[in-house]
Amino acid sequence: MHRGFALRWSHGTVAELLTGRNNSLGLLRLILASAVVVSHARILGYGGREYLHAFSGGQTDLGKLSVYGFFVLSGILVTRSGVRLTLGRFLWHRVLRILPGFWVCLLVAAFVAAPLLYWRLHSTMEGFGGPAGPVDYLTGNWAVATQQYDISGVMADARSTGLVHNGAFNGALWSLRYEFLCYLAVAALAVTGVLARARRAVVLITAVLGWLVIREASTDAFWAGPYSAHGLPIFQLPPFGQINASFLVYLGFAFALGAVIELYKERVPVSDPLGIAALVVLLGSLHFGYLFTVGIPAFAYLLVWLAIRLPAPCRRIGAKNDYSYGIYIYGFLVQQTLALLGLARWGLAAYLALTFVLTVLLAAASWHLVERPAMRAKDLRLGRRGAAGGAGKGGDAGKGGPSRFERPADVVTAPPNEEVRAGH
Repeated sequence: MHRGFALRWSHGTVAELLTGRNNSLGLLRLILASAVVVSHARILGYGGREYLHAFSGGQTDLGKLSVYGFFVLSGILVTRSGVRLTLGRFLWHRVLRILPGFWVCLLVAAFVAAPLLYWRLHSTMEGFGGPAGPVDYLTGNWAVATQQYDISGVMADARSTGLVHNGAFNGALWSLRYEFLCYLAVAALAVTGVLARARRAVVLITAVLGWLVIREASTDAFWAGPYSAHGLPIFQLPPFGQINASFLVYLGFAFALGAVIELYKERVPVSDPLGIAALVVLLGSLHFGYLFTVGIPAFAYLLVWLAIRLPAPCRRIGAKNDYSYGIYIYGFLVQQTLALLGLARWGLAAYLALTFVLTVLLAAASWHLVERPAMRAKDLRLGRRGAAGGAGKGGDAGKGGPSRFERPADVVTAPPNEEVRAGH
């Protein structure tokens, strides 16, 4: 399907070319997750602005843009699962893909990093624990809620002494609640038959979200997305905790763009001129304005085009071992730990190098010891209908191991952050 590198108006459709594992989605997810880590380095290590902030005129930065990319890819892959699977099996797959790795990450932060850093700051463990301690950190955050960012005041104390520049242990985790809400939206659309029989309704939902975004973003060329948004409420939604409706709209729009591409994939051409035009529009909107009116939709097409058109060797990266989620959920924690230990003073290059060495090691451990073993349980019997296969075409019951289309684009990266500026 993927023939050569000659520029052509159309190589076929997304339905024909974005199938199975013969694509570069694994590489794109690794790039997006790594971009979040790189972007965070300047603010977590040195208190500076993140990359692309100045180039974009304050509209976004490298980390936040990567989060939008994750939500686009997640919209494609998760919608595909929603079409194929029964409701119970779909939700079971989503839980297995997100929560085991997330829970272990919480445990590492609460019972490995926090005690080590508390002792480093105070030379004693007296006072560690109690209210707002590690147990409260787990109980407050277990449902991808991120209702507690610090542990026993470690980051607050380190911030007061200038060792760190952010008050969270792991600010990147906040976006996962929005990711999971998108999963629930797909589940609702699947169980009501919208995905299979009324896909125009998804176009309508996307149009409404797009209108909400464009209505605000078109008033200012350098609109900063949900950070500039006003008028939408912030509310509590158990068990997810605080939800900012502005983030839900902007991230939901990116996710919905991916869902529309998936549902109408037989009509979406894989066109080199369109891919190049999408890149030009994205870069132009980043620098000259209106990123959220034209740049994010262009970014959505660009990601799909790259997933299909990147050279064949790129398709092998991340095809079997998906470290992107682990890089995303551990990068922030590693960077905060290194900064508190004073290692950022070695300079940005050394700080980033140490960050990636430790983060990739943790991500590999998370994938091989937690995430992939958890995904082996995805085909446990969930009742007669669930065991028999999907509600849509090509149910996957009986196929062992995680599928490329069972991984969140998520993640991996997190979106922009209302409570912790550096958390994407």
